[in-house]
Amino acid sequence: MVGAGLLLLGDSRVPAGGHVHSGGVEAAWRAGLVTDVASLRHFLIGRLSTTGRVCAAFAASAARMSPDADWALLDEEFDARTPSAAQRAASRQQGRGLLRAYPGAAPWLGPKPHQPIAFGVLGALGGASPEEVALSTALASVTAPASAALRLLALDPFAVHRMLVALTSTVDSVAAKAASAGLPDDCAPLLEVLAEAHHQSEGQLFVS
Repeated sequence: MVGAGLLLLGDSRVPAGGHVHSGGVEAAWRAGLVTDVASLRHFLIGRLSTTGRVCAAFAASAARMSPDADWALLDEEFDARTPSAAQRAASRQQGRGLLRAYPGAAPWLGPKPHQPIAFGVLGALGGASPEEVALSTALASVTAPASAALRLLALDPFAVHRMLVALTSTVDSVAAKAASAGLPDDCAPLLEVLAEAHHQSEGQLFVS
């Protein structure tokens, strides 16, 4: 059973700055790739199976590691799987936000860890298992962009929620595989390109 600590850590209302990031949805919307619930669903499935899977695996790996482990290596491994400088910066910004919300909890991570690594460590410190932090991370990889899409496109929130409910079995499957295997190297080149384009554009509603 998932504990309240992990539920709170994964809550979008945690003051960690996650609400200012769209997970690539704003850039996809500007490019005409996300225009309705159906296209949002395709976007989320693609994101979940690539970026979402990688983040879930890193969160689970971080949850298993001890404070004296080689955290610099794990950080470098995540960097290597994130070609976009804009995406790396966004991940570190959110990781730093998590540490600010839990001051002094994990000083061995340094001031700007990647978000999945910080999430995995904080989840484990709160008693969550690697499998649980992987599931929470995988779920956030679709719910956060979906929430951003609601703000950007004024979609029917009930239709979006029904779509997310239909994706839960896929989220479960991705999270289970991410937690049980080694660190995957899946990538989403289009998301990387969109992240860089978004970083260089003007008038954005979201940071990333």
